[in-house]
Amino acid sequence: MVLFLGLLIFSFIVTSIAIIPFINLLYRHKLTRKKEAPKKGKIPLFDKLHDWKAGTPVGGGILIIFLVSLLYALLFPLLKYLGVYITAVYPLRDEINIIFFTFIAFGLFGLSDDLVKIFGQAVPGKLGLHSGLRGNVKLFVQITLGVAIAAMLYFNLKIDLVHIPLTNVTFHLGWWYIPFATLVIISFANAYNITDGLDGLAAGLLMICLFAFWILSAAMLDTPLSVFLSLWIGAIIAFLYFNIFPARIYLGDGGALSFGATLAVVGLLIGKIFALVFIGGIFVLEVSSSLIQLTAIRLFNRRVFKIAPFHHLLQARGWEEPKIVARAWLAGLMLAIVGIWLAII
Repeated sequence: MVLFLGLLIFSFIVTSIAIIPFINLLYRHKLTRKKEAPKKGKIPLFDKLHDWKAGTPVGGGILIIFLVSLLYALLFPLLKYLGVYITAVYPLRDEINIIFFTFIAFGLFGLSDDLVKIFGQAVPGKLGLHSGLRGNVKLFVQITLGVAIAAMLYFNLKIDLVHIPLTNVTFHLGWWYIPFATLVIISFANAYNITDGLDGLAAGLLMICLFAFWILSAAMLDTPLSVFLSLWIGAIIAFLYFNIFPARIYLGDGGALSFGATLAVVGLLIGKIFALVFIGGIFVLEVSSSLIQLTAIRLFNRRVFKIAPFHHLLQARGWEEPKIVARAWLAGLMLAIVGIWLAII
């Protein structure tokens, strides 16, 4: 644990040093959030609440992905030479490849969406102006990446188990594990992206989730996963300092899609899918509220909520942004404790 804490601190320091020049770089290249409200006609509620944030740099997730990947590549090979005993639950190389394939591939996909949003033109859609990659393109790429990752978990790591907490019931899904894991990965990628709508909300919740899984990975004696989580947590804490209200930098889709998908993979690697649902419970709530709203609009042409996801509904009802975020963190902390409890009983 001393090693992991040291890596966390080192990652925090490196990210803290790098992030201010990176913010200036984003400003210089105009990689900033755009105004989304239409120039004439009725202004949607979302734009009324959030268009004042236009001009804030977008791309903090890419910095975190780059730094965590670089630090891992430099430091992990040194552990053996320093006499650190490395233990792993799965074949070492395959586990590391799956983690970083998810981390980087979803990050690059999200970055492409960010660039289209920033430099492309918004087009009218069913729910207002739409910017970024088209929905069918996003879904196709996410399914492709999700299936590839799920197949690696199944074929390379031989994972196909789903354990039901509070019982002795364990299901061997066989090849059905691939669509199951794909659904989990895609769901959390989008859930995180949807949650990343208020300053500090998603990053703070992620920090809590990662600490929970850090405890579980250390208990499993999974060194490669624990090292990865240590570096990721340190970078997230440094980023969060600049992301809390009022934010000086946003993750962007590059970070949001990557972090959500990788969080799901961490849960699948640890083998505690029900713990993942509780530890990431706020993400589940957020994506569920959006799914209910979208389904009602498409099937019945009416809204269930005034606005979705849930954090925007609270904001529309008059809750101040920092209040929503702080209470979400507290709820996320308690859900993480419940998730740890379910994982270890």
